[in-house]
Amino acid sequence: MKLEVEEVKTESQKLIHKTTSVCPECLKVLNASIYEENGRVMISKTCPEHGDFTDVYWSDVDLYYKAKKYQRNGVKLETFNTKVDKGCPFDCGLCEAHKSHSGLANIVVTNKCDLSCWYCFFYAEKAGYVYEPTLEQIRKMLKNLRGERPVPCNALQITGGEPTMREDLADIIRMSKKEGFEHVQLNTNGIKIGNDFDLFKKLSDAGVGVLYLSFDGVSKKTNPKNHGAIPKVLENSRKTKNMNIVLVPTVIGGVNDFEVGDILDFALQNNDVVKGINYQPVSLVGRMPRKQREEMRVTIPDVIKRIEKHTNGEVGRGDFYPIPYTGVFSDFIESLTGKAQYDLSTHFACGMGTYVFRDGERLVPITRFVDVDGLSEFLKENTEGVKNSNKVLFDIKLVWKLKGFIDNSKKPKWLDMYRLLFDTLVKHDYSSLGRLHSNSLFIGMMHFMDLYNYDIERVEKCVIHYATPDDKIVPFCAFNVLPELYRDKSQKMFSASP
Repeated sequence: MKLEVEEVKTESQKLIHKTTSVCPECLKVLNASIYEENGRVMISKTCPEHGDFTDVYWSDVDLYYKAKKYQRNGVKLETFNTKVDKGCPFDCGLCEAHKSHSGLANIVVTNKCDLSCWYCFFYAEKAGYVYEPTLEQIRKMLKNLRGERPVPCNALQITGGEPTMREDLADIIRMSKKEGFEHVQLNTNGIKIGNDFDLFKKLSDAGVGVLYLSFDGVSKKTNPKNHGAIPKVLENSRKTKNMNIVLVPTVIGGVNDFEVGDILDFALQNNDVVKGINYQPVSLVGRMPRKQREEMRVTIPDVIKRIEKHTNGEVGRGDFYPIPYTGVFSDFIESLTGKAQYDLSTHFACGMGTYVFRDGERLVPITRFVDVDGLSEFLKENTEGVKNSNKVLFDIKLVWKLKGFIDNSKKPKWLDMYRLLFDTLVKHDYSSLGRLHSNSLFIGMMHFMDLYNYDIERVEKCVIHYATPDDKIVPFCAFNVLPELYRDKSQKMFSASP
């Protein structure tokens, strides 16, 4: 089906937005239409040489419009490593066209892995070379990230390949902490650290705060790669007591999507150490026939609806908010402090999330006892005014207003939500957010793009970036979806033979 950018062709289609994308075959930049049809949001583009491409952008139009309300402009960058020349997404580095700072930085420390998952973005055997940057190259990447202005990057993910295949991984972690990264998480399949408690403790002592643990299902059939290692990782985490776990399922239609709810149950059963789930609808990298894409395609609303059905509505679609919702808090605190704040101003379609709490047999999302929309509007309305207000009088007003956003009859009895908000917004004690995280379960989803649903506007607002040895900082969906331009090009330059 050909859909012109200027118009829609049938009454069942309603144009939402015009954007730009790329051809999955030749990477030519194309005009694209985002439109609603039969309750879904679609993206369509036409390459003069390779024809029409249509795919699902979001599977639920109502959730799309809810998320869209929170789109926002991010922090204006002051530091750039590349110049605008060919246009997005061909000038990444970051360039002046980018609209968000690095919220979470990735550094690939090796492309070697002890697994070879077909849906993985890359691994050494497939690449044909080994990429392992030196400690000095890694230090340079860390400094590059910390040099971002006006907001230095503060959160780092060490990734691969499988990072635990490096003997000097603890040295890398210690170096990261020394360079100023307060939050360091390790992206791993858990096999080595599950079988080696000494290594687990060594990495924990070095400074890893979170394990970003691959976990595709609760059964051996859906998660054959590390099913046996998972219990060992959980036990090692309990022994060390200071390394939390986020489960990371890659959700694939017809493969493991039917276990979305079971994964949630597993996380709740192990909530003493599992503090979050980040469901990742599969990015269908490589060339793939449309029928196969349709069978495997999962989007954020699909995951949310499976959770809603599994929990009988205890956690539902109304409880999830897009990542840029948090921006009103950043704006407000920036007005109070006069300092640029972390701003997760990613595109609204990139991810959604919520916090849930156990209260006896009940599962209670934060949205059921906090008026999150009302709180958001209050902060938005007062962000500018607070600059010229008497701080003491404003704090009194804020203290009084905060209580009105909390329904104490519905919140877990043990949770002092007022104190948490007070400490964060009035005292600027951000350890309160850590207490929120440690006493709840975060349920999030992040859908990385592929060539078929590629939206260049999303790339321009990306907050998850990769640092490379050639002094570039590259958005996730440029680095991994256009590997010949960024990931492979850089890693070959600094690689060795297998």
